[in-house]
Amino acid sequence: MRVLDSHLHLWDPGVLTYTWLEGPLAYRFADRELELARLSAAHPEKSVFVQAETIEDDFLDEVQWVAGLAPALGIVGIVAGIRLDRGTDTVAHLEGLMAEPLVVGVRHNLQGEPDGLAVSAAFVTGAREVAARDLTFDACVRADQLPEIARFAGAIPELRIVLDHLGKPAVGTAASPLPPSAEWARDLAELARHPHTFCKLSGLPGEAGGDWNAEQLEPFLDVAADAFGIERLMWGSDWPVSAIGPAEPGDPHAPEDGSATYQPTARSRWADTVVAWAESRGHDLDALLWGNAEQFYRTAQPRQIPSDAAPRSGLRGWIRGHRG
Repeated sequence: MRVLDSHLHLWDPGVLTYTWLEGPLAYRFADRELELARLSAAHPEKSVFVQAETIEDDFLDEVQWVAGLAPALGIVGIVAGIRLDRGTDTVAHLEGLMAEPLVVGVRHNLQGEPDGLAVSAAFVTGAREVAARDLTFDACVRADQLPEIARFAGAIPELRIVLDHLGKPAVGTAASPLPPSAEWARDLAELARHPHTFCKLSGLPGEAGGDWNAEQLEPFLDVAADAFGIERLMWGSDWPVSAIGPAEPGDPHAPEDGSATYQPTARSRWADTVVAWAESRGHDLDALLWGNAEQFYRTAQPRQIPSDAAPRSGLRGWIRGHRG
């Protein structure tokens, strides 16, 4: 089966600066590490890289770093970091991003932002600039922010929006599972009323702290399918964020104190879970694993770069005005 992972992270603290990495995540997760987490049943396996929340000054450097790794790793699209509420600075940043043909979308991570930002005049204006360039927007929000994202989607019907991680609902753990809440299901359905919105089947293992099973998470997948229809869902691994949790059975490197650690098979287990769920419901597996993400991000149609655009090696200087 062919797989286009719609939500892959990579990072290297030795190359770029991140302020949020800690514990098992505070290490390099890049080319060598990804090769050890490949999906054995996937032929071919491609990915869309989603910005990994570097500091803002490194947003463009992150794009350049990933673009350099892309050919070897099968990365066919980059969702770049951005601040959408910066007026002319937002526009200048977008122009710099347009110089890299792998950039297919942007993400201003909203999950830690104050309520109301996504529907503020400055943010909506910036998002309209994204839509004008035919780029997409990844919405990474908490479950209680879903109504705001629905209002945001209603304000910009021309912008293709994908919800990361099903809106991060509370799922509990394998031992203490939580059912989908009525509020989350209602708010997800309200967002899905906007036909230009999609949803990633990603991140739920991370919401469970890496302690999960298929029976626990399948009800959330069912709610998403009922809301969006299979044609607007796409699988994403959220690797390596969703590969942290209790040590897997037989792990020779398991911490003696029982603390969370990297789970080498987590990416494959999540893919297997979604595949088994889709097959048991008779859903279109190729659409979930490849076609919908390809359609949304338009990865089959590489963007043409004008001859006078900024050269890749000069993105940072170009964005700061050194264009000569």
